[in-house]
Amino acid sequence: MIDAYEDPGTPDVRGGWRYLWWLVRCQPGRSVAGALLGSTWMVLLAATPYLMAKAIDEGLEPGDWAALAGWSFALFAVGSFNAWLSIMRHRTMTRVRMDANFRTVKVVVGQAVRLGAALARRTGAGEVVTIGVGDVQTIAQSLTVVGPGVGACVAYLTVAAVLVSVSPVLAAVVLLGIPAIVLLVGPFLSRLQGAETEYRNRQGVLTARIADLSGGLRVLNGLGGKSLVADAFHRDSQRLRSQGYRVGAVTSWVQALGVGLPTLFLAVVTWLAARLAAQGDITVGELVAVYGYVAVLVGPVAFWVECGYQLSRGVVAARRVVRFLRLEPLEDRGTRDAPAEPSVLHDPESGVSILPGRLTALAGASPADSATVLDRLARYAPSRATWAGVPLEEIRLPQVREHILLADHEADLFAGTLGEMIAPVRGPGLHQHAAPPRGTTSPHDLAAALHAAVADDIVQGLPDGLDSPMDAQARNLSGGQRQRVRLVRALLADPDVLLAAEPTSALDAHTEALVAKRLREARNGRTTAVTTTSPLVLDHADTVLYLVDGKVAATGTHQQLLTAEPGYRALVARDVEVTT
Repeated sequence: MIDAYEDPGTPDVRGGWRYLWWLVRCQPGRSVAGALLGSTWMVLLAATPYLMAKAIDEGLEPGDWAALAGWSFALFAVGSFNAWLSIMRHRTMTRVRMDANFRTVKVVVGQAVRLGAALARRTGAGEVVTIGVGDVQTIAQSLTVVGPGVGACVAYLTVAAVLVSVSPVLAAVVLLGIPAIVLLVGPFLSRLQGAETEYRNRQGVLTARIADLSGGLRVLNGLGGKSLVADAFHRDSQRLRSQGYRVGAVTSWVQALGVGLPTLFLAVVTWLAARLAAQGDITVGELVAVYGYVAVLVGPVAFWVECGYQLSRGVVAARRVVRFLRLEPLEDRGTRDAPAEPSVLHDPESGVSILPGRLTALAGASPADSATVLDRLARYAPSRATWAGVPLEEIRLPQVREHILLADHEADLFAGTLGEMIAPVRGPGLHQHAAPPRGTTSPHDLAAALHAAVADDIVQGLPDGLDSPMDAQARNLSGGQRQRVRLVRALLADPDVLLAAEPTSALDAHTEALVAKRLREARNGRTTAVTTTSPLVLDHADTVLYLVDGKVAATGTHQQLLTAEPGYRALVARDVEVTT
């Protein structure tokens, strides 16, 4: 079974069926063993009626007690061996399912890591959560077809062959009747697949909404919008419940037919066999054997229906996984190096130019337009942006990421201690003036970043300081505290170019003024751009770019634009304080 360090392989993403087949091919030995064990187990189930028939015809009926004892012992031996086979079959199939589960988890996590920062821009959080919570398990369960599914086919053919020697009429009824039952269930499986697909899609949407609510409930409550969002959530959950009822209705028909039709079929075959026995065409032992054979066939038919049910759900889940695995990060076509000196970063689509060594503010009526400009300048979206006159897409992506940092005010914060959430601290064994290893920082730099982001009080207010445990997304902190923690992390990275999206939007006026002042001091001489409409921040910017419909409408200092641009004056005058 795949372990935590083993390469999961390259998944087949050409479709849901191909992905399931890839999971089988990844463990050929175990899959073959499961099929052999399942086939042998089911065939030996069919051997039980045969041995009973022999015991009746050769032992019980003529009164030969030795023959009866011999066939009875054979029946006991076969039953005991088959019980052991059943244990081994179940153990093998459990390993098949667990391997598929872990392998799918690894390829999904690997894809999430490969997409990196582009993940949030390519798919919703609800989609990823739904895959991890439900689809992975559904895919693994569908591989039941490898063992019992193959065994059901082998047992069906074996019983049919044995029945030919007993009665060609009964063999024909079994050979034609069992496929007819499967065909009757088929349309319901098709309907189930469609209903399950719709249910999974609605589930993903609702999961995404739950994630959004858990992160923004406090803000919604403060703005008085909690009831509005709650009503929308209620409507979505009701639609999901209704779709779940539809899935349940189809599932109940599949399961009812899977049990009911084989039972009716057993009654019909038993009636035919009883008539043949009454007419003397078959013996009493053969009558018992026929009843046993058909009773045994109820199991394979039930397995076929169950496998069809699991495969229908598995294909739906596999298609979702495949759709996620097909997502591609931004293609790196860059072949050139980043500029050796601080240079102008320019976005032709908006007219925004970020001058080196200066603090530039982008002020627009639509935060989304300003954020889109930063996405293009940081190469998280296709653009014609240039850096030192060189198209940004021609510069190697690792160098772009090394020199340009886009600090999103909603960037993820992973669970752990506050210190781990911000950055690992350099140990005392390192020389004071030695260059810190990549991904580490010194206590001095950490203290400076905390001071610049006005986050000292966060550390001081926690019982264990930097060692205090933090929930995922730091939900045990307020919105303003989380925003300052993210800013600390960005300042510690100390990039050549820092692009910060709304870094003070959740802060009160006093804290915001301090952050604006200290941010300018901390980034003095470094290229920095922020998006904001707060006059407290705009007043500290060297250059303010006023955006209208995503285009630069005016450029100047905050005071110059207040005097010359009525639209800019109206925009910043609407800015209100938000209390943390």
